[in-house]
Amino acid sequence: MSKLMRNVLLLAKLETTPGNDAVPTAPLNAMLARAITPQPVVAEFAERTNIRPYFGTGGQVAVSQHSECELEIELASSGAAGTAPAWGPVLQACSFSETLTASTDVKYAPITNNPKTVTLYYYLDGVLHKMTGCRGNVTIELNARAIPVMKFKFTGLYTPATDTPVPTGAVYSGFNAPLAVNKVNTPSMTLHGISAAMQSLSIDMGNQIVYRNLIGSESVIMTNRKPSGQTSIEMVPVASYAWHEAVRLGTLNAFSVVHGSVAGAIIQIDAPKVQLISPQYADSDGVAMINLGLDFQPNTGNDEIVITVK
Repeated sequence: MSKLMRNVLLLAKLETTPGNDAVPTAPLNAMLARAITPQPVVAEFAERTNIRPYFGTGGQVAVSQHSECELEIELASSGAAGTAPAWGPVLQACSFSETLTASTDVKYAPITNNPKTVTLYYYLDGVLHKMTGCRGNVTIELNARAIPVMKFKFTGLYTPATDTPVPTGAVYSGFNAPLAVNKVNTPSMTLHGISAAMQSLSIDMGNQIVYRNLIGSESVIMTNRKPSGQTSIEMVPVASYAWHEAVRLGTLNAFSVVHGSVAGAIIQIDAPKVQLISPQYADSDGVAMINLGLDFQPNTGNDEIVITVK
């Protein structure tokens, strides 16, 4: 019987112990994703090189296997200030802390030690793929006249697939409709103290995720973080800001973007120290733009990028 690609359900739940199945459920842990690309088995092979008196391959032996999954989730607030968004668990599995201040905001900041892990269940029309011990990376994109989105890539421990019906009762009420990126909904973006007319923004947390399979140990760990980004903004006179000199001198300054204007629907991204790299001119509708690479650096540590939902 044919399987339908639209009959898909994704569940995600934070684990208490890394690698132990958190057993997510449809009513409590459904993830509303606009794209899901699983790789159920990512295997490493060792070639058998036995010598025989004739040509031919000797075959290969699978020496390790894990799973990977890429997904896209709309960047939208929870609808109530101080309430965590439904996508909080998958962001925490990308080495972010979650700090709630009642009736005020929820802050997500990068961490170094003991990042959390998540269990992912991917149902494809009656076939269930489980990934445990997942850690990942996230890229945030805000492009003018588009829906803001978070793009995740997770690596997790492999579990054999099973024939399991897609559960009913999935609840998506924690996922609000996103606000389009435009002048009304994205009121401000400042870079190095300049209010810029921004066309696009991409922030890649640069988490370095490693799958390890050793004698007596199997895990997914994070070994480093190198956040970077790209933005395209309208050119300004040199008297307003000399972008090229800032690049040449390695100037460090702050960055901030605010998306949303009503309490409960605001997402703010702040970075204390951003270095500008690789400036390039570009044309957008006949308007001169400058494309800038962004190097996000920590100030006191674990603060390169802070996401506030409020």
